[in-house]
Amino acid sequence: MKSATDGILVLLVLTDLMLLGTSRIAALIRLAGLQGIVLGCLGLFVQADDLTLRGVLLAAGSTAIKAGVIPWLLARAMREAGASREPEPFVGYALSLLLGMALLGGSVWIGSRLSVPGPGAGSPVVPAAFFSMGAGLLLIVSRRTALSQVVGYLVLENGVYTFGVSMAREERILVELGVLLDLLVAVFVMGIAVFHIRREFDHIEVDRLSTLRDTGP
Repeated sequence: MKSATDGILVLLVLTDLMLLGTSRIAALIRLAGLQGIVLGCLGLFVQADDLTLRGVLLAAGSTAIKAGVIPWLLARAMREAGASREPEPFVGYALSLLLGMALLGGSVWIGSRLSVPGPGAGSPVVPAAFFSMGAGLLLIVSRRTALSQVVGYLVLENGVYTFGVSMAREERILVELGVLLDLLVAVFVMGIAVFHIRREFDHIEVDRLSTLRDTGP
């Protein structure tokens, strides 16, 4: 079971690196959905020795939202905005991958010095969680389009979920449902904002909004 958990964590790290290196917004959304499936499996494997119906339902609900509902909303917003590719980002893709490798090394270093109770103790769950949080933050600050930044926020939340898997059993459902609710609301709000930005200004590049100014009398 440990080998399966480690394999899932490796897949999580690889998807994070792929997210940092791709320019296609559709690919970003698909990779984020794949992470939702991966994390659903992680929640089951980590608690396999003490798995309850409550844990199965939580994993299933989380997977449905992360891999189904949210990617569908993002794909719909992408079609309405007419955005298929990320324009030249603030941080280039090659440099993003290099920074991602540095974040991975830092996450492993931090994880090796933390004493974590619970089912994630002594496993690479914590380094993978910190790396996902760092990769999400990097996507948020380095990409220009609002859709890519929403994906970055989703990846950041995936890291929080991964860390929650390693830290708690009973309390995790309350924390996770609260985070998922916040995330779902954020996606709805961002979808509305992207639609109106596209309709009014014919682009969704957030850095260009800083050039807006009052042209009235």
